[in-house]
Amino acid sequence: MACVTISATGRRIEDPEQISAFLAPYGIWYERWDVAGRIGSDADNDAILSAFAGEIERLKARGGYVTADVINVSPATPGLEAMLARFSREHTHDDDEVRFVVRGRGIFHIHPDDDNVFAIQVEAGDLINVPAGTRHWFDLCAERVIHAIRLFRDPAGWSPNYTDSDLHLAHLPVCWGPAWLPAVERSESPVRL
Repeated sequence: MACVTISATGRRIEDPEQISAFLAPYGIWYERWDVAGRIGSDADNDAILSAFAGEIERLKARGGYVTADVINVSPATPGLEAMLARFSREHTHDDDEVRFVVRGRGIFHIHPDDDNVFAIQVEAGDLINVPAGTRHWFDLCAERVIHAIRLFRDPAGWSPNYTDSDLHLAHLPVCWGPAWLPAVERSESPVRL
């Protein structure tokens, strides 16, 4: 289940309804979908998309998205470091960044106009969208695994537009364990996506 942490105050929000309420003024959707028993551990991309076809169609209608795919990232992913480096710095997109996490976990840092950076840790079952134009960056947790459904209006609009800010350097890619106990989870290079 997701967890939101507000850097300036150290406040942590773990209740799904409170997370949704906190994120709504920023235009960020948060939903929790049941993944238990819907896909096997060896499910391929087509099986994942098929298992969540109803939810995908609902989101397409809600946000005007026209396509969906699945991203599968693991330590064995070719070119992983280069891929991770693309999203390790603060950036925006010309399209929404919509992710439903099927496996693994990661952390979005959001930098709203009020400058109060907050982090949203997502894991299996969490759906989030980062609206077009929102300053953010994304890191993987220590396992370096995430399988997620992505939705697009136009995949070309999803290229990162870097802000040339170094703000991301002040916010370590820290993920929390099962009891949300802090644990700095860094490999020799930061785990970012």
